[in-house]
Order: sequence, then C-alpha cells, then structure tokens
Amino acid sequence: MTAPAPHHPHATPDLFALSDIRGPVLRPGDPDYAAEVTGFNLAALHTPELVVCATGADDVVAAMRWATATGTPVAVQATGHGANFPVENGLLINTSRMTDVRIDATARTATVAAGAKWRHVLEAAAPHGFAALNGSSTDVGVIGYTLGGGLPVLGRAYGYAADHVRSFQVVTPDGTLHEADADHEPELFWALRGGKGNVGVVTELVCDLLPLNRVLGGGIYCPGEHAEALLNAYTAWTPTLPPQMCSAFSILRLPPLPQIPEPLRGGFWARVAAIWTGNPAEGERLLAPIREAAPVVVDTVAEMDYTAVDQVYAEPQDPLPARESCALMRDLTPDAVRTFLDHAGPAAPADYPLLLVELRHMGGELARPAAVEDAVCARDAGYLLETVGVLAGPEAAAAVETATVALNAAMAPYGTGRTMVNIHGAPGDEADRARAWTPEVYTRLRAAKATYDPANLLRFGHAVTPAAA
Repeated sequence: MTAPAPHHPHATPDLFALSDIRGPVLRPGDPDYAAEVTGFNLAALHTPELVVCATGADDVVAAMRWATATGTPVAVQATGHGANFPVENGLLINTSRMTDVRIDATARTATVAAGAKWRHVLEAAAPHGFAALNGSSTDVGVIGYTLGGGLPVLGRAYGYAADHVRSFQVVTPDGTLHEADADHEPELFWALRGGKGNVGVVTELVCDLLPLNRVLGGGIYCPGEHAEALLNAYTAWTPTLPPQMCSAFSILRLPPLPQIPEPLRGGFWARVAAIWTGNPAEGERLLAPIREAAPVVVDTVAEMDYTAVDQVYAEPQDPLPARESCALMRDLTPDAVRTFLDHAGPAAPADYPLLLVELRHMGGELARPAAVEDAVCARDAGYLLETVGVLAGPEAAAAVETATVALNAAMAPYGTGRTMVNIHGAPGDEADRARAWTPEVYTRLRAAKATYDPANLLRFGHAVTPAAA
C-alpha cells in the first residue's frame, strides 16, 4: 500500500522514502495494526507510532533511511518470542513476511530471510538429510535467536548458533545495506554474532547445516516430590557425559490447560530432557542412571526425525504473557543444589508461581572458542539456570517477579555473574544489560555501536549505549 504522508516535525524529502515501501505501513487505529505489533510473548504490549511490514531488504533500507532522517527510534520483530520490552512510540519493523529459506546442499548451508522460523529451516533442510542449530522451540525466529548467540538443543555437540554463521546481509541505521562476513566488515560481523540487534537490522544470514537427520530424544518425567533424588542423580551424571549428550533438569508446575496432555496436565513434575546424536543404543545406556533415580511416570525418549525435535522440551505452542530470566552457573555444588531445591523444589509453597525452573548442562562445544571470534560470553559456564513464569494478572505478575528475583539472588554465589542476552528477560539499567557480556566485550560492543548507530536509534530491547566520541 502507499503510506500516508508522514507527519513529523523534522520533515525532510527523505521522509517520503516510506512511499517506496512495498509492504503495509500502519498507524494506530489501522485494522491490522494490533496483529502486526503483537508477538508471542504477550507480556510486552507494543504501541509504536508506525509499523513497517517489510517484504524484503529494500523495505528495510527505506524504513531505516526514514528513521535516520526523522530521528525516530527503531525496533524489529519477527516472531516476538523475545519481546520482553514494550516498544512505545517509534518505528517497529515487522519482518514476519520475509520467510524465504534456500538450501545449498553442496555447501551444506541455509540462506535464511529475516522473518523465518527455525521450523522453516528444518522443513527445507530435512529432505537433504540436514539439521540446524535451533533452540528448544522451532517456533522461534532464526535471526533474533542467532544475534543473541543462540543456545541450541544440540549445543554441547556443536556449539552456539552464532559460531556457525557464514555471513549476514544487514541494514545499518544510515540505510546502507552491508554484506558482512569474516573477511568483509569483520567488526560488524563480530558484533552481530552475540551482540544482539545493536548495530543494524539483519535481512538475511547464511549458516552451516548439520549432517544429521535422526536423534534420540525426549523427556523423562518423575513426580515433583522426587525432585531432589532426580537432581542429585543429574548432577552426578552430567560430568561423566560425552558432548553428544545434551540435557537439562527442570521442575515444572503445569497449569490445568487442555493443550497439555494427560497425565502431565495440572501436575508438579521433575524432568530430565535429553537429546543424543550418537548411536541410539549407546544413548539409551547412558540414560539408565536417570531412569533409575526416581519413579518414572512419563518417558518420551525415542528415536525421532530431527524435524520432531520440539517433542524434547515440549514448550508451549500458543502465545502467552511470560517473564523469563537466566543466570550462568559455574558448577552445581551440593550447596547450589540445596539452595535451588529450597527455593523451587518440593519444599516451596504450594502456590509457587514459576512454571519452569531449569538447569541446562553446558560445556562440551559450548566451552570452545568460535573459529571466528564472536561476542558470545557464556563459554565458561557449567550450567544455565532459567526461569519462566506466566503473568496471568497483576497478582500473578508480582508473585512471579518476587520468586524470580529471590531465586536468582540465592543462586548468585554459584554463578559467573552473567546472563545470556536472549533469555535475560526485561533489561534493566545499563549495569543490568551489561551482564550479558564480559566487560571487555561490552566495551567493544559500545564502540561498534558508536560506529554503526551513533544516534542510538536501535535503542529498544536489550540495547547497549554508544561509546562517547
């Protein structure tokens, strides 16, 4: 559609670049506005002044030129899984129409457009016998996930998703379209792999695929009252594992919703989710100590096509308002385990508000430096603590916040002091945002921000501030 003439006090001829945009350009009150601004995480309610529904890189270029000409701050959304921060005023670029995925079977790569989900990549790669480094839900967008480093379900076996990016096509705030890789604009390439969306709007990336089409995976569920036995077995088990075994221990307090299958619906559970890339018989043998640790009620571990990988973590498929957080743990000492259980285990109040508290095993390839340096800063973690709470009204939101803060504070003595940007939750002040990186990497990111976005137009979400001139 043709955009209405923008009304902005800093009017320049560049304003009218919006009329070149092929996709819809929407304002509050337009019929499709609400649908375009609403993401998967319903906790963040966006109210931008303008929405550009981009259909390709040219639309993003035009939108960014307009934003620079008018001094308008910019946010980007594809799926909204990471929408932990409300976008108020400003310009929202919605890339959800840009879902093209192209597979190069000879090079073993995928070229992925800005709005594609991991599900789209797996569907395109599977006929060639390939898999990808997606996270625990394939409904998540490829670009935002990878910009934050990307913690895959197969991370211990292959490393971070950002480690496997070959190149980006990215629009910087001045409206310039760049091709960035290890040899061309290496500092821009570095900042995009783990630095989140601080230096530009990515319209396409090229990433490696894995020569893998089947895995052993699923969840082993025990009644929640056996959480201590299962967690003690888990912490004894994980140090013995080869990197091909990727896993997490979770405590789940599931609501009585019809989309949750029986007997899990409405229950209190302790679970080990695992995925193994080696010989299935060897994987089954390695899982024996977990199955023997406590009474097993549900066991979904089985050989599967990799396209069915969502069965491993069984995450919600419908949008919901959620508060998430994470903290990187050095190790799970006996004191750390006791502290975790005292807060979130069977001894917690019956109305404990967190849907999920999880300890994911790190290490393996996640501990190795990337072949080409990137901005991921979680390689020294032994485990990752993640929490998710559903914000079903003001009282629930307050209870979730209290429980989240209390658990993270109690576990802080056992942590590295850092988080992962994709699971950080709502970013706080600058010191809080900086916890996603080492001080050295944060300083370097601020310098990159000053180079590519000196006016700090990309200031929504987990943004860093440009270094002073």
